[in-house]
Amino acid sequence: MSRTPWWRVLAPILVGGTFLVLTALERRRPLRRVREAKWRHVSRNIVFAGAAAATVNLLERPVVEPLANVIERRRWGLLYVCRLPPPLHLILAVVLLDYTMYVWHVLTHRVPWLWRFHLVHHVDRDLDASTALRFHAGELALSVPWRAMQIAAIGVPPDALRTWQNLLLLSILFHHSNVELPIDVERLVARLVVTPRIHGIHHSSVPEETHSNWSSLLTVWDYLHGTLRLDVPQQAITIGVPAYPTPADVTLAHSFALPFGAQRPWRAFPGDGEPETHRRAPTVNELAP
Repeated sequence: MSRTPWWRVLAPILVGGTFLVLTALERRRPLRRVREAKWRHVSRNIVFAGAAAATVNLLERPVVEPLANVIERRRWGLLYVCRLPPPLHLILAVVLLDYTMYVWHVLTHRVPWLWRFHLVHHVDRDLDASTALRFHAGELALSVPWRAMQIAAIGVPPDALRTWQNLLLLSILFHHSNVELPIDVERLVARLVVTPRIHGIHHSSVPEETHSNWSSLLTVWDYLHGTLRLDVPQQAITIGVPAYPTPADVTLAHSFALPFGAQRPWRAFPGDGEPETHRRAPTVNELAP
């Protein structure tokens, strides 16, 4: 009888502990004002997490883990062609997985049929660690071919895949959290990885701000592509999508059905149809040294 690998036991404990710590800190040091009762918001997003976990276990894991084993055994992919030392191979595989995740994130906003599913993540009216769990099962199912292409093209072995998956999950819990870090600490951390202030701008109701800060782990991709934006104070941000402004728009039933119905225009405000803060004038960069 084979033993369960240590990482299958340790990883859920680490992720669950991180979620609980961040949720506790959100009550003590909130970064942004909250519009919905915490228990209702978190419990709804945990249901999304259950559906997401089922999708990953049924559709993604049976594909990507065997594929990574085949890639390692056959030595396929870009990094195997380069014949790198194993530690360097692992590091570069994680970095390239993160870069291609940046590309995927851009696609989920730019490709209309992908946006239908990713929209479910963005309509959340509050942004906290539980929002990191709010991804439609359909989006995760659609990402499986992309993940397979990442692994095959890069040459990702199982150890690198597991390392990146765990780092990514910890990162998205962290940068979705509503925790106000000491500004000097966040300035330092933001030079390397995505932080709550950086990702808060991405969840703004202003389209020009949503179409920035696409990185999921390393901030370098936004720096390289000129998509990094740091000049919006958190208290000036309204989280969500203007076309879906009410509590009824984010219920479980409505959210699960959202990708399959008619889509509302983003700028669904009364009057001229533009967000009140459309093309907000740049302000002080909170994360500037």
